[in-house]
Amino acid sequence: MAILVKPNTKVLVQGITGSFGARHAQLSIDYGSQIVAGVTPGKGGQVFEHGGKRVPIFDTVAEAVKQTGATASAVFVPPAFCGDAILEGVDAGLDLVVAITEGIPVNDMVKVKRAMEGKRTRLIGPNCPGIVTPGEGKDSHGGCRIGIAPGYIHKKGNIGVVSRSGTLTYEAVWQLTSRGVGQSTCVGIGGDPVNGTSHLDVIKLFNDDPETTGIIMIGEIGGSAEEEAAEWIAKNCKKPVAGFIAGTTAPPGRRMGHAGAIVSGGKGTAEAKIAAFKAAGIGVAVTPSDMADTLLKMM
Repeated sequence: MAILVKPNTKVLVQGITGSFGARHAQLSIDYGSQIVAGVTPGKGGQVFEHGGKRVPIFDTVAEAVKQTGATASAVFVPPAFCGDAILEGVDAGLDLVVAITEGIPVNDMVKVKRAMEGKRTRLIGPNCPGIVTPGEGKDSHGGCRIGIAPGYIHKKGNIGVVSRSGTLTYEAVWQLTSRGVGQSTCVGIGGDPVNGTSHLDVIKLFNDDPETTGIIMIGEIGGSAEEEAAEWIAKNCKKPVAGFIAGTTAPPGRRMGHAGAIVSGGKGTAEAKIAAFKAAGIGVAVTPSDMADTLLKMM
């Protein structure tokens, strides 16, 4: 099955006429994703062309949804305007908005989270690599790629991957693929302190997915999301879970990489997260290079 997106998911790209959005729209089209629309205010009526495919551009998300039936969005909009871009997708009734943008003001994301309460739309990100459900074709083409993840490293299969780190998402995926093990869906939830979808949200979806037989969960210092997921896994998860926590050598009080990766007040340490994983029966990889092998040994 896969979670959240499937090969037939219709995707629109907000910011498709910018260099970054255009490049990744091209890569998603090459992967076989159903990119059905682009949105750039003031450029409605233009066409985005790539590989023989003509993608219509609209001024608003609502118009794009009405004309194409898109249900998901990839957001490549500058930080100052990204909060409004996310909410435009929410107002248009999209099932999923994937915000790739890094550097959105925290206050903007707080407002977005409040505005999304009670709405049907799920947000992945911001500051994330996005989501990939691999397809059946060569190099897993024909799947659904929303965001910036390298599609060619994926292989269709039964392992779910969820991570705060984009690079470690790719590392886990490549380790699995190199061992001949495919993935159901891979979700990069992003490293910002205020985001849309948590580890726990994704773990619950993987737990309910009959085709996902094992899970890799990658976390890092800062916040308590990993501990909350571990507590739920200990009581409810029916599938083997392996984990890795980045930041074991990070000094307290100093932000490391992601905006949410900061240890303060003695909370959010790597040691506490690793202890929570072990207490929950999650297999803990000592180094990033051990992630796939740790899960496969459990299975």
